[in-house]
Amino acid sequence: MVELYNTILYQPIFNLLIYFYNVIPGNDIGMAIIILTILIKLVLLPFGIQAIKSQKIMQELQPKLEALKKQYKDQKDKLASETMRLYREQKVNPLSSCLPLLIQFPFLIAVYQAFRVGLTTNNFDILYPFIANPGAINHLAFGFVNMAAPNIALAILAGAAQYFQTKMFPTAKPAVQTPGAKDENMLASMNKSMLYFMPIMTIIIGMQLPAGLTFYWFLTTLLTIVQQKIMFLKRKDTEINLPRRMSP
Repeated sequence: MVELYNTILYQPIFNLLIYFYNVIPGNDIGMAIIILTILIKLVLLPFGIQAIKSQKIMQELQPKLEALKKQYKDQKDKLASETMRLYREQKVNPLSSCLPLLIQFPFLIAVYQAFRVGLTTNNFDILYPFIANPGAINHLAFGFVNMAAPNIALAILAGAAQYFQTKMFPTAKPAVQTPGAKDENMLASMNKSMLYFMPIMTIIIGMQLPAGLTFYWFLTTLLTIVQQKIMFLKRKDTEINLPRRMSP
C-alpha cells in the first residue's frame, strides 16, 4: 500500500515540483509552488465542486432539520425517519460533503511529504530519469521569503483566507422559533465557533510548518474561495432565472 501511494501520489508530485523549479526562469521555488498548486487544484476540481455543492445544500437544509428536531424532540425514531425522508426529497446524502474531502486527504499528505523533502533536504533519489537533478534548491522565493523555514506572516494570511472561506457560508437560522427553547440558537453558535476555530488552528499549525507548505495552504484556500464565489453566483442566477408558475 505504501509503495502504491508513493508511486501514484508522492513521487509524481515531488517530480512536478522539481520540474517546475527547473524550467521557471530564475529557478524561483515560490513560482513552482504556485504552478503546482493550480495544477493539483485542477486535478481535484470535480471533488471540490461536489464538496461545495453538498455543503451549500446541507447549509440550506439546516432550518428544516432544526424544525424537525423541535417537532419530534421526544420521538427519536420518528425524527430519524422524517430526517431521512427530507434527505430523499432533496436528493442529498448527508455524507456527500465529507467523501470528496476524504479523497483529497491523500493528496495533502503527498504534498506535505514532497515539500518537506524538496524544501528541507537535497535528497533527489526518486526523481524520474527525464527530470534534471538541480543539485540543491534555492529556498528563497520572490527574493525575500525562505520557503524552508516557518513564516508567521504566511500563517496569518492562511488563517485569514480560511476565515473568509468559512464566512462565505451564511449562518443558518432556525425555521421555527420556540419560546424558551434552550437550543434555539445552538446551530448558529456552532457555526460561529467554527468560523473562528478553524482560522486559529490554521495559524497555529502554519506557524510550525515550512513556509512552502503554508504558502500552498494559503493558495489552495484562495482558489477555493474563487471557486465558491463562482458557484454561488451561478446558483443564485439559476434561482433568479427559474420560470415562475403561472397563476390559474
